[in-house]
Amino acid sequence: MAVIQHETTIAEAADRLSRELPGHRVEILQGRLTVTPPADGAHAESLTWLIEEFSAAGARRVGLKYLQGIGLWLPSGPSDFAIPDLSLLDADYRDAHVEKNCFAPHAFRMVLEITSSNWADDLGPKVDCYAQAGVPVYLVVDRRHDEAILHTDPRNGEYHSRKPFKRGTSVPLPESLGITLDLPVDRLLDGDEG
Repeated sequence: MAVIQHETTIAEAADRLSRELPGHRVEILQGRLTVTPPADGAHAESLTWLIEEFSAAGARRVGLKYLQGIGLWLPSGPSDFAIPDLSLLDADYRDAHVEKNCFAPHAFRMVLEITSSNWADDLGPKVDCYAQAGVPVYLVVDRRHDEAILHTDPRNGEYHSRKPFKRGTSVPLPESLGITLDLPVDRLLDGDEG
């Protein structure tokens, strides 16, 4: 009797891990499977506060949606995708559906990551992946190094502008987003001021 073996693809492994590890974020970055545990309280507080800020700044009025945990299909590999903590997307992003819960990069105006145990991915591979995808703005809230880093101007697979912001300062979002918003670094890093 012949034994039939099935090699699991990286996409199948990602699907299986997503089912087996509820609450964890499973991504494929540059052909590498990554799994991140659920966020802590300060991380969640920062995201909630950011949603309130985008709402107050009128993001919806200028045709943007702000969504947590939506998949971004990446051109860095045949199965690559990321799930940013928070994304600003065109209001018609659903027209850019690729597969699963992932959408084409052209629908994304900005992605934001708040570092946790996967901080090296947010500061390394994701910078490259988001630049290759042409995402106009990538903001990393780097809790490991106590700063926020704004990446803009993606050309030829890399960001040509990288601006770090320390505590006590604010990150001015680029006017190209269509909203005016300065984000205090302390609040981004710590969550609730309280």
